[in-house]
Amino acid sequence: MRSDNRHSLVDEDIIRKILDEKNTEYYDILYKRYFPKVLDKCYGIVKSRNLAEELAEDILSNTYEKLSSYKKISSFSSWLYSITYNYCIDYLRKKNKLHYPRWSSENEIPEIPDETDENIENISYDNLMAVLDQIHPEEKALLLMKYKDNIPIKQISAALRISDDAAKMRLKRARTRVLYLYNQRYMKDL
Repeated sequence: MRSDNRHSLVDEDIIRKILDEKNTEYYDILYKRYFPKVLDKCYGIVKSRNLAEELAEDILSNTYEKLSSYKKISSFSSWLYSITYNYCIDYLRKKNKLHYPRWSSENEIPEIPDETDENIENISYDNLMAVLDQIHPEEKALLLMKYKDNIPIKQISAALRISDDAAKMRLKRARTRVLYLYNQRYMKDL
């Protein structure tokens, strides 16, 4: 019965108990609660199930070690997801020598109207996911952090180690790129 009660605790209460009581059983609750979500986010960035599992394990292990640095400015899930995206991006940078500014300048898109295009409401989820796989992993992570996980710009910029203004500009560029690619691929026949 005690076990059931522990599983109903909110994240912040579990974290407090982990830090105060040094009881790893509480971390197991967080681990089971978040491993599938972290795994999905890793897979969305690295596109390899085995690698995503390794990264998710590393992320959750590192998160346990850094729990005392969680400041409760945002929800635990937002904090964890920003760590997840940052970890995956860092991994890709080291492995593939990804360099976003160079990639962005090599993949310029024409100036198009802002995202207020009236066709935006006709966007298919599956087609959108296909387009997201065409853009730079940092842009994809940025869009997912902002629009899927509702992570604030301040936290996104910290996760990507860029200024708030740079995060806003990259977010705008990423939205524009996605809209442009989507229109090129799926809306040109309309």
